[in-house]
Amino acid sequence: MGRRIAIVEDEAAIRANYAEALTRQGYEVSAYADRPSALAAFRNRLPELAVIDIGLGEEPEGGFTLCAELRAMSARLPIIFLSARDSDFDIVSGLRLGADDYLTKDVSLPHLLARIAALFRRIEALADSGPEEEIVDRGALRLDAMRLAADWRGRPVGLTLTEFWMVHTLARTPGHVKSRDQLMQDARLVVDDGTITSHIKRIRRKFAAVDPDFDCIESVYGVGYRWRA
Repeated sequence: MGRRIAIVEDEAAIRANYAEALTRQGYEVSAYADRPSALAAFRNRLPELAVIDIGLGEEPEGGFTLCAELRAMSARLPIIFLSARDSDFDIVSGLRLGADDYLTKDVSLPHLLARIAALFRRIEALADSGPEEEIVDRGALRLDAMRLAADWRGRPVGLTLTEFWMVHTLARTPGHVKSRDQLMQDARLVVDDGTITSHIKRIRRKFAAVDPDFDCIESVYGVGYRWRA
């Protein structure tokens, strides 16, 4: 069987449509109508990727709650929000909770499938990285690509898959400015500029929680970001 994807969507027709499309692509799909049933299944066995709506039945913010619960179970499980809600507030809220991507329901099925495939390619690329890239040591920073683990001054920093990729991309070449386009390309992201900015802010907050003096990710106005050499 293919990789295991969970869909959490309260509208039966939409849920069935996405499940059928993903199954045709060779994925093993589990579909859930509400947060409690999905959470019970996830506690038994985590999927390899979760696609979550925000409004779930009687819970208008159920998807946000589920995302936070999933992040508590796994820092690196890929999570995509797929919602009819398209406000900047909702998108930023989803990313702050640790989602790797946020799509609205007017997205085409081919586009959704491409974003899912991109997330899985990033996992595979890290697993296939050569020995010279498997461990990245940059002063206080240590990245282990095989374990998707980041440490700062010996303390773990819980990064999502997307966040790990972005730090890995910047830290591999300290001092080199990476434009947002380069970050998307190197980290195999398919997102817009605003999403990159949100991820960078979240990464900085996570490192600052471990070390309040953290300042290694530098913004280069109008260009992009770099890891301080």
